[in-house]
Amino acid sequence: MIASIIIYSTLTCPYCANAKALLEKKGAEYKEIYVDKEPGKLDEMVSKSEGLTTVPQIFINGKHIGGFDDLKKLNESGKLDVLLKG
Repeated sequence: MIASIIIYSTLTCPYCANAKALLEKKGAEYKEIYVDKEPGKLDEMVSKSEGLTTVPQIFINGKHIGGFDDLKKLNESGKLDVLLKG
């Protein structure tokens, strides 16, 4: 099973770029939602992430992972590979 990954981001966010680069290095595909371009998506992200307003907000298989620092920690612990395998 391939993991379903959604990243809420903005066009100018360096942490978003880092998160996408890490996922691409892992060979993972993701859907990116730009909260600064798509009306209503910021509210959607805030609701799904239980009030968090910073980007990126990353979801893997429907589970809220957090931002880039959280994704990086998962990678360093080896847990990201497990999540990406579904």
